Amino acid sequence: MTACSSKFVVIANCFFLLGIKYVEAKKEQKHPPPIVFPQANDGRGFGPQYQWLDLEKAIEVSRLTQKPIMVIIHKSWCTACSALKPQFAESKEIEELSSNFVMVNVGDDDKVVGSSFAPDGEYIPRIIFMSPDGEVRPEFYNEGGSEAYKYFYSDVSNIITTMKKVQRAYKKKLKSKDTQEL
Repeated sequence: MTACSSKFVVIANCFFLLGIKYVEAKKEQKHPPPIVFPQANDGRGFGPQYQWLDLEKAIEVSRLTQKPIMVIIHKSWCTACSALKPQFAESKEIEELSSNFVMVNVGDDDKVVGSSFAPDGEYIPRIIFMSPDGEVRPEFYNEGGSEAYKYFYSDVSNIITTMKKVQRAYKKKLKSKDTQEL
């Protein structure tokens, strides 16, 4: 083999290997990187089995996953919050539904800024739902509760009902969005 032909073989092999690397890189681009959640905490009584995030991280994850956000606003000294916590933590149905949501747990030292997080007052506990683009969605509230305190929940059955309503709304939006892209 001449020096020229051996250089050609080396160059051809380099292009071949670069082509393989390029194809592998393209395959990796089709799949977004996995979302890494922070270490689960105790859930402040609402359950350690949920992937609780702070609001800023939840909005980021929600945009990536297109899942709505569920925000629980509570205080450790609140008796109504204390009564709701074990019901929530023990509910298998809420746990199952939570896989379709990005979960936020706002406690004593956490802040949510803006009147949109208190559409009808700053009572607690409040559960607010947000769209994947980070907007508070006031139309999702406890329809089985008080008209004066729409976002107050005292039992899990009403939370489950609202979670299912939010889930249905966002599944429809995702389906219609997918159809529009075709």
